[in-house]
Amino acid sequence: MTDLTYWTSVESPLGPLLLTADADATLTSLSVPGQKGGRTVQDGWRHDPGPFRSAAEQLAAYFAAELKEFRLPMRSDGTEFRERVWTALDSVPYGATTTYGEIAARVGASRMAVRAVGGAIGANPLLIVRPCHRVIGADGSLTGYAGGLERKVRLLSLEGSIEERFRSLA
Repeated sequence: MTDLTYWTSVESPLGPLLLTADADATLTSLSVPGQKGGRTVQDGWRHDPGPFRSAAEQLAAYFAAELKEFRLPMRSDGTEFRERVWTALDSVPYGATTTYGEIAARVGASRMAVRAVGGAIGANPLLIVRPCHRVIGADGSLTGYAGGLERKVRLLSLEGSIEERFRSLA
């Protein structure tokens, strides 16, 4: 297998989304403009919307509030710890929220590891489709989001899982 990377841009209510996939058309990242740690198009990447048809259709359905669970081939490369955290994120259902402490407990990490869990969540390369936006502070506060707090509010509002007091941030 080569190191071929496909990319495309998909319009969304959050701005243009940059999607990348490997040579097998497996989704490897989804970034928003200005995202902390987000990807940008690199020399040698091949622009081709073909490998992303299903992702584009599912994202459109999600933003239309018609899809609650993404069914896409996805791959991320992270440490074993990050992979465990990302797998735990995948299990947070649409319309629900969880806390950093709850994710730490799911992956068998100590309470002291909550900061490391936050780092792993912040490094999630698959925004939206891997729902890191569903993680909030233990006190119910909307904590950081690599895509920007206003986007987190919009995603949680779409899913109906945000308190009215935060909607003004969207």
